[in-house]
Amino acid sequence: MKRLLIAALVCLATAGTWASTRSGIAAPQFLKPGDKIAVISPGSTPGAVNLDKGVDVLRQWGFNPVKGRHVTDAYHLWAGKKEDREADLLWALRDPAVKAIMCSRGGYGSSQLLYDLPIDTIKKYNKWIIGYSDITALHSAQVRAGHMSLHANMCGHLGETGGTDSLSLVLRDLLLGKVPSYKVKGHPYNNPGKARGILVGGNLSVMVNISGSKTYDFLDRDFIADKDIILFFEDVGENISRVSSMLYQLKLKGAIDHVKGIIVGHFTDYEPSAGYADMYQMLHEFLQDCDIPVCYDFPTSHDERLNYPLIEGCPVELNVGKSEVKLKFKL
Repeated sequence: MKRLLIAALVCLATAGTWASTRSGIAAPQFLKPGDKIAVISPGSTPGAVNLDKGVDVLRQWGFNPVKGRHVTDAYHLWAGKKEDREADLLWALRDPAVKAIMCSRGGYGSSQLLYDLPIDTIKKYNKWIIGYSDITALHSAQVRAGHMSLHANMCGHLGETGGTDSLSLVLRDLLLGKVPSYKVKGHPYNNPGKARGILVGGNLSVMVNISGSKTYDFLDRDFIADKDIILFFEDVGENISRVSSMLYQLKLKGAIDHVKGIIVGHFTDYEPSAGYADMYQMLHEFLQDCDIPVCYDFPTSHDERLNYPLIEGCPVELNVGKSEVKLKFKL
């Protein structure tokens, strides 16, 4: 990835103290070679071939991957019935030998698991949950439980690439305690400035879908009222009018007015509409009056070649300029 810069590496010995004391959100323990990683499907069914290849990659990285019992089940849109997917998640959380949880894919259905999963149960087990897209629902629950979580490519991507692409290697190193900083090219719409806060976000439509939850929503106005928030978002297959409506929903609930900086990721699989040349034009019109740093075209995306690993719930420093953007995790 020509736009990826690993600007800093922070070892496990220094991780967690700053973040825990300043944010109240704790980093899970980083992994070491030989640690067990549970592979589960909280949402949709993965392709078995890429799943097995992805498991092989985790093994090649030196970890001990173990597949959940229902990881390849199929029931309507989902990887099995809700109670079966929930059982796999609870197994992965409760098993003391499991040190991290990697989702096979996103799709649909992760938010269903929150209905019968008490927040106190999540609070007991601080483990990295790795995924993006539909997995945003679990990241939100993790942050509300006081745990950091990992917005990143999943097992299916590892199977497709063999785990040797630059972003997969960043993910591997991050799991082992080497925390990246990013520097990416700027965008003409960028609103320059610096901000510090807790990074949360992910798939915009999933965030909006769970926004009615007082327990699991990391953008609940009461939860963020006393926090500085850096918000990132992206989406796929949503038209410009729908994205505009979702942003207004977040604004009406008070979320947009509370954030100290915004990272706009990539929007994919849509057509120009509603008189806008592209999604960024609409987003810039919506966000241009915000008196905070805003960057556009940051590589968080459903295009897995442009989906940098991001630590949800982690204090970050965001420096937005016209020519470049820097994001530093304060672990």
